[in-house]
Amino acid sequence: MALTAFFFYLFAILALVAGTLVIVAKNPVHAVLFLILTFFNAAGLFILLGAEFLAMLLVIVYVGAVAVLFLFVVMMLDVDFAALRAGFIRNAPVGLLVGGVVLAELVALFVAHGVGPAAPETLASPIPPGITNTEALGQVLYTKYVFFFQAAGLVLLVAMIGAIVLTLRHKTGVKRQSVAEQVARGPETAVEMVKVASGESVIPDAPARH
Repeated sequence: MALTAFFFYLFAILALVAGTLVIVAKNPVHAVLFLILTFFNAAGLFILLGAEFLAMLLVIVYVGAVAVLFLFVVMMLDVDFAALRAGFIRNAPVGLLVGGVVLAELVALFVAHGVGPAAPETLASPIPPGITNTEALGQVLYTKYVFFFQAAGLVLLVAMIGAIVLTLRHKTGVKRQSVAEQVARGPETAVEMVKVASGESVIPDAPARH
């Protein structure tokens, strides 16, 4: 229990420090790297709480896709950071107000349920004994909510196709591949037999070689 509490406070402190550095870092690349560090520490907290599936999603989706995408966008785009800092200072009061409300909610939650890794043990666990968190989630998704799960996949597929259709632009004068024509192609259209006399060229209007 002491070792679990040590890692809990270690991951929590590192996550808070890295999250603060995301906001105060002047270099946007450093801010994204601190964001990745925050995600890793949050994943460690999820593992300590027995939610290894959420930890895996946090590392694979947010670190492996979202944060890396942020990093590439920041490094490739010519962003006017002076204008961004000016907007940050202008909207700072609103941010402080929202941050104060969130902080008050967190303090109320900690006071009501306690702080530390032993607090979740007082709550009723919906996971049956003997199976892991990932297995329990899979049993629920693929049995009781399988139709909703498939419907969500179809919605994401339609959204992806819609985004591709809206952003696709056909340019004139560009040669495009036609799969139907390639499949229907036969020897009559693919091969042309030409009888060339001695000393003549296959290419029209080309000088003959003697």
